[in-house]
Formats: sequence, C-alpha cells, structure tokens
Amino acid sequence: MLRLGFPVVGVADLDRAAAFWAAALHLQVSEEWASPSWRTLTGPGGDRVLGLMHSASPPEPRPRLHLDLLVDTTDEQEAEVARLGSLGATLSDWDGYPAEPDFVVLADPDGNVFCVVDLSRAPSSEAVGGGA
Repeated sequence: MLRLGFPVVGVADLDRAAAFWAAALHLQVSEEWASPSWRTLTGPGGDRVLGLMHSASPPEPRPRLHLDLLVDTTDEQEAEVARLGSLGATLSDWDGYPAEPDFVVLADPDGNVFCVVDLSRAPSSEAVGGGA
C-alpha cells in the first residue's frame, strides 16, 4: 500500500543544513540513514521526520511546495522567528503577505523558504499570491 513518507529538502551544504534543521525542530541527525549526499533527521522515537538531499540547483524563490512550522500563539511565533534567526534563518523578502498574515516567511541558511504559522490567527485572509 502506498503511503506518504516525509518531506525532503534539497540543500547545497548537508552539514550546515543538518545542524540548522536539527536545532530548529529539536531533531537528531541519524547516523544509520546518512550518506555523502543524504541526511535523515529523526524525532525522539527514532521516526524519520525530514530528509536532506544534496542539490546543485539553487533554491526556488517562490517554491510550489514548502514547509509550514506551526505555533499556537503570536508570542510563540515571535519567539520562534527570533530563535530560528539566531540559528541562521533569515526573513524572506516576501511580497505575498495578506493584510493580517498568520505566517512569517523565512529562509533557511541554504535559501529554502518556509513559514512559521500562528494557529491562533489562521487562516490568513485571502493572500495575494498565497503563502510561501
């Protein structure tokens, strides 16, 4: 039976990406599921949560698929955006925010965009161009 696995992010620097995403999401880098072109991040129970694959292509400025990281409050969103910034994420120059967005668009150290979504304000009103 076919089933959905886990998201995979293409990155230029596997070690840097593994360090960032492991710290960002409180995950572990699995030695069992590693190769020169691949890293797997696992959760507390050892479940595979996120894959990182070496990619020579640049990140897409407006990807059709991206990660949404969820928080429950605006205060938590602000704190997580600051924490992710301290780990190397940057605010994306996003032009598609609605008037009162529930999300903040960031980029990981490789330039892959992702969102931090405040569930207390979700969903955003109609976004011009949608979320990330």
